[in-house]
Amino acid sequence: MKQYHDLVQRVLDNGVLKNNRTGTDTISSFAESYRVDLADGFPLLTTKKVFFRSVILELLWYLRGEDHIRWLRDENNCHIWDAWADEDGHVGPIYPVMWRKFPYADFESVSFDGNAASLEKQVTIVREVDQIQNAIHLLKTNPESRRIVVSAWHPGLLSKMALPPCHVMFIFNVANGRLNCHLTQRSGDIALGIPFNLACYSALTMAIAQEVNLEPGVFAHTIVDAHIYVNHVEGLKEQLTRKPKPLPTLTINSKPVDQLSLEDFKLEGYDPDPVIKFEVAV
Repeated sequence: MKQYHDLVQRVLDNGVLKNNRTGTDTISSFAESYRVDLADGFPLLTTKKVFFRSVILELLWYLRGEDHIRWLRDENNCHIWDAWADEDGHVGPIYPVMWRKFPYADFESVSFDGNAASLEKQVTIVREVDQIQNAIHLLKTNPESRRIVVSAWHPGLLSKMALPPCHVMFIFNVANGRLNCHLTQRSGDIALGIPFNLACYSALTMAIAQEVNLEPGVFAHTIVDAHIYVNHVEGLKEQLTRKPKPLPTLTINSKPVDQLSLEDFKLEGYDPDPVIKFEVAV
């Protein structure tokens, strides 16, 4: 896919060398962006094999609202989050929890009857927001809204998370009967993470578009710290020598997103070049 190749080349050409918490330096570029039209095909990279099954399982896991990876690891033999989980599989309140059970404090005044007089006290109640269902409701009832936002960033819970969210917020926008999605990412590993993010959020956009009777539109992506780990450079240079092929097509069974399973996603026409192995920086 040309947009991805152009992103890689820009970072290689213009990025600066930076160190980071992993101990492996990166070539980093500030505020990179690209966009793809989902009418042109499903944006699964063709110049290296991307494991579609893992992409969809990760998306379905996000939608489950769990704080552990047992469904991924034990039930589906998918190990993409193993490096960040504890021995029991817990990862804390990351994407699944933030998407489906975003916690917030509410305050209510409660009256207490005493001997002398009725006293009033303010109490704190913890509530949860299902941001995905809120977005679907808005798309059905007020599709012109500019407030269809899902946020994964919760400053009060960062210390409880195995990994602070990299893709921190996405916004849906409707124009001409098409559902567009913009993803803002604070930090993006171009070799490993970005191909997954691109495919995952594109599939989510397509699934929600189907549920709310819209056509899939544009997926746009802004990466604040777009980086290439120095030990990924040679592999990406090899990938740049390969010519992008026609994109595959993705068909999703017509179901509400909460009823979707892996078998509901059918990929056709995917003919990628061989895998390029990249080491994960943890």
